[in-house]
Amino acid sequence: MDQKLKYIGKYIPIHDAKEKVSGKIVYVGDMELHGMLHAKLVLSPIAHGRIKHINISKAEALPGVIAVFNYKNSPEILYNAHKWIEGIEVIRDERLFTSHVRFFGDRIAAVVAESKEIAEKAANLIEVEYEELPVILDPEIAKKADSYPIHPDGNHFFSKEIKCGNPDEKMKEGFLTIEDRIETPKTHHAAMETHACIADTDQIGNITVYTPCQVIFQVQLIVSEALKIPRNKIRVIKTTTGGSFGGKGQPILEPIAAFLSYTLKRPVKLVLDRTEEIIATRTRTKTIGTVQTAVDKEGNIIARDIHMLVDAGAYTTNGEAIAVAMGKKTFKLYRIYDQRYVAEAVYTNTLIAGACRGYGSPQIHSVTEINLDNVAKALHMDPVEFRLKNLVHPYDKDPTGGPELGNARIIDCVKKGRELFEWDKKYSRPKQAGRYARGVGMACGAHGNGYFGAYPDFITLSLRINEEGTAVLKGAFHDVGCGTNMTMMQIVAEVLDLDVSKIYIPATDTLVSPFDSAGTQASRVTFVCGGAAKKVAEQVRAKLIAYGAKVLDCMEADVVLEDGYVWDCNSIDLKISYGELAVITQKRYSEEMGATMTYQSPGNPTSYGAHFVEVEVDTMTGRVKILAYLAVHDLGKAINSGFVEGQIQGAVQMGIGMALSEEITFDSKGKVTAGRFSRYHVINAPDMPEVQVELIERLEDLGPFGAKSIGEAATVPTAPAIINAINHALDVNLTVLPALPDRIMDAIKSKTKERV
Repeated sequence: MDQKLKYIGKYIPIHDAKEKVSGKIVYVGDMELHGMLHAKLVLSPIAHGRIKHINISKAEALPGVIAVFNYKNSPEILYNAHKWIEGIEVIRDERLFTSHVRFFGDRIAAVVAESKEIAEKAANLIEVEYEELPVILDPEIAKKADSYPIHPDGNHFFSKEIKCGNPDEKMKEGFLTIEDRIETPKTHHAAMETHACIADTDQIGNITVYTPCQVIFQVQLIVSEALKIPRNKIRVIKTTTGGSFGGKGQPILEPIAAFLSYTLKRPVKLVLDRTEEIIATRTRTKTIGTVQTAVDKEGNIIARDIHMLVDAGAYTTNGEAIAVAMGKKTFKLYRIYDQRYVAEAVYTNTLIAGACRGYGSPQIHSVTEINLDNVAKALHMDPVEFRLKNLVHPYDKDPTGGPELGNARIIDCVKKGRELFEWDKKYSRPKQAGRYARGVGMACGAHGNGYFGAYPDFITLSLRINEEGTAVLKGAFHDVGCGTNMTMMQIVAEVLDLDVSKIYIPATDTLVSPFDSAGTQASRVTFVCGGAAKKVAEQVRAKLIAYGAKVLDCMEADVVLEDGYVWDCNSIDLKISYGELAVITQKRYSEEMGATMTYQSPGNPTSYGAHFVEVEVDTMTGRVKILAYLAVHDLGKAINSGFVEGQIQGAVQMGIGMALSEEITFDSKGKVTAGRFSRYHVINAPDMPEVQVELIERLEDLGPFGAKSIGEAATVPTAPAIINAINHALDVNLTVLPALPDRIMDAIKSKTKERV
């Protein structure tokens, strides 16, 4: 570590740690406004159908019920909650309440009452008669031209091809070609805080929305579009967020709460329980991927062909965007100059897909990394050696013409992981006979740093040194529990040489926060927002030096800034605090000690990781135990070492769930069968292995202090590494995630039959 850095690279606790551990923090679910009403959603109990009749009279008659809303008395405006900035073209197919339900959990009504208990009781009194329609759960069936249309224009709504070189011709030249079909599941985000929001409307129609969201300006935009209300009448205030992982990236409840409050002219709170959270918000996108990889005799990849089928669920949301995002990742990890990626997106009568940690990267890399292990096996090559032959090098170009990869250090990750994990020894270890089979696996992953080259990616920040010598940094920062605010504070503290405790970031609020184009998504925060924080702090530092030189009557080169004080290096007897200098500057020069600037992302380098895992499989039950786990990541520079380690450990927990236990399942009629945690199995603390973390800190040229993203990148290689380890242990080819015990037992039985 560079010893000149005082704050960067160190662990400093999250800014609101004391308030959280003491229970003093206020989440939106804790908030109480004067005269506040409570809302309860009524969700569809069937997966597909039209409402023939809805009877709300019993609910309306219940004392304490204020109003009942459904498709008959709510806006018919169609919108798409995926849209985050004006100018993006999206398919609009969602409305507040529907008469045509398309999945189990679709919104059909909302009851507003004086208390939560009354609202819940009234919701149960609503009677709905449906005309049931055919249910399509399988995306491959939905894809067929003659499948029953879930939306008027059919079920296949998007296709895209990304290609470099001539893969068709190159595939013919391969020494061998390995093909796999790999499925990844719909999964639940499992944030501790369920979706919740409060909307309050004043007597002249101004709406204030309190929400634990990821993009306040997106909430403002969607509320405006869904209700046809000018954006200047809508104020959005971000509240403390109890976890998101992408689940709160789209405005789901906010347009509903805003409509209820706007209509009734009273504050309305809407909070989901866990079952509602699972079925009525968003999921990780289910995919079915088919990949063919051709190699020469030496193990060089000469061509690859990937086809991805994206199951968007009942509505479009980000189906197009995630299909494209997955494709872009396939060209950033290996040196494959002849490659084709084709994606198709379809509707099914299943839960709506949306953003989830990694935004398609865990899915696409599961498909490709499991396939690459099979290629290595066919070549009788060590999977690590095979990858080292083909991985990208620092400053490689994207063969599709996308943003440059930057200081890509994935080879360093693999080499370091190989050494620390003792891969060579473990991989070549003779298999033990008996009930328990051990194996090792590894996988690589890649993820981006923002939207540069695809969408507008900029943020405006304002930084001011006030009269007391503290600093206020205003920006639309969305700390979702991962330490965003502290990261920004450390960057500013380092530039200004001001103790981090003296830097304050106010709540994010559309009324007072400068505009940010994208909020917390696309792994852009550290790279883009952190870059902006560094730049604006440098502008303020320059002002401190310039006015310090004037006040001290010295050369700017002689001005020293340290620990919140300014002095002339040739005369250390006189030290002026930043606050004193700010006051003098105001009085003498009519200038404030601050700066406001708009920062545009300078690029989109790639973050990389290689994960290594050892598993033990019980061949009698199909249960998997993780014995050892190592995550090695190229993140340029860790701004906060503790946050980075925590991010990686949490990401691995989510990846283990995707690999072994987490899957939203449906019965034949489309009803969710895993709608609570007793049936939907997240990885709990007793099941977690010790996750060893190793960082490759080779500075990224364009990042603040050399930093780039880690929060999403860290979950990308986990699932394929575990599947590869299971396949190594059992000498099978599991290709359907998660690797549930019954799937493992089926693979063992199939292998036994083949031998017989």
